[in-house]
Amino acid sequence: MTTLASGSSAADIEPDPNEPGTEQAPRQPAAKTPLGQVLFWLMLIVLTVIFLAPLLWMISTSFKTHEDATRLPLSWIPRPWDIGSYRTLFGSGSANPVLRWFLNSIVAAAANSILIVAVDAAAAYALARLDFPGKKLIFGTVITTIFLPAFVFLIPNFLIVSKLGWLDSLWAIIVPSAGGAFGVFFLRQFFSTLPKELEEAAIIDGANQWRIFTTVILPLSKPALSTLAVLSFLTNWNDFLWPVYVLFSPNKLTLPSGLAKLQNAATVDYPIIMAGAVVASVPVIILFIIAQRQVIESVSRSGLKG
Repeated sequence: MTTLASGSSAADIEPDPNEPGTEQAPRQPAAKTPLGQVLFWLMLIVLTVIFLAPLLWMISTSFKTHEDATRLPLSWIPRPWDIGSYRTLFGSGSANPVLRWFLNSIVAAAANSILIVAVDAAAAYALARLDFPGKKLIFGTVITTIFLPAFVFLIPNFLIVSKLGWLDSLWAIIVPSAGGAFGVFFLRQFFSTLPKELEEAAIIDGANQWRIFTTVILPLSKPALSTLAVLSFLTNWNDFLWPVYVLFSPNKLTLPSGLAKLQNAATVDYPIIMAGAVVASVPVIILFIIAQRQVIESVSRSGLKG
């Protein structure tokens, strides 16, 4: 019992937190100082400028003439504004296949992302939910392949694709990466966060393992599946080295490998290259804007950090 000393009021006595019936007020977070807020926003502005500067320079250069793009000192604003690079890309002439390359990239990236999601989801579910001999060894082997450089698989994949007769076809850039180790690891982490009680309830209702996977697990995993589809699409869309090795015909090239054909051995037409990069960036930006909420949700739930 707390007693009051002579000359002291009840308001001057702090309550004992250990005394029964005494509740502590929740601690309020420390308010940010004005200097801290200024530094925080200044850092955000600097990071925004760093990330946006290359994109803005690419767009600006695509509207320049060749002389303006190579003139010193360099200028951010085209003088004059010119759309000749886009006319060259989509008009007649040596760059006429650009639309074909664009379509090839769309088809290959979309098919590849769908295939990766289907294969990796099945593998990840088995490693996350099923018990079978050698499960840990298989998962460890899959994780190990993430740390291997991509060019290590270049020759083996080329020989496999050649034996299958897929050289100079879109199958060569759709199928080989279907069993990506990152997708298996990413989805396994997400599946592990789902409560097992849902599966147990489905088993009681008479559902088999395949039905649980397709009607319980997959619908709950839309954020993770969407994220993996977006990442797979971007990886295939931006791939340059592999298509150069397996695609030979001008009308079979994808956009990144096709744009390299626009360079001359003696000179580089920077406005045309930048115009092609702008065209290649548009689907990527649109896709990310549409799927950004799913990406953020899936990464937060799977426990992965960038």
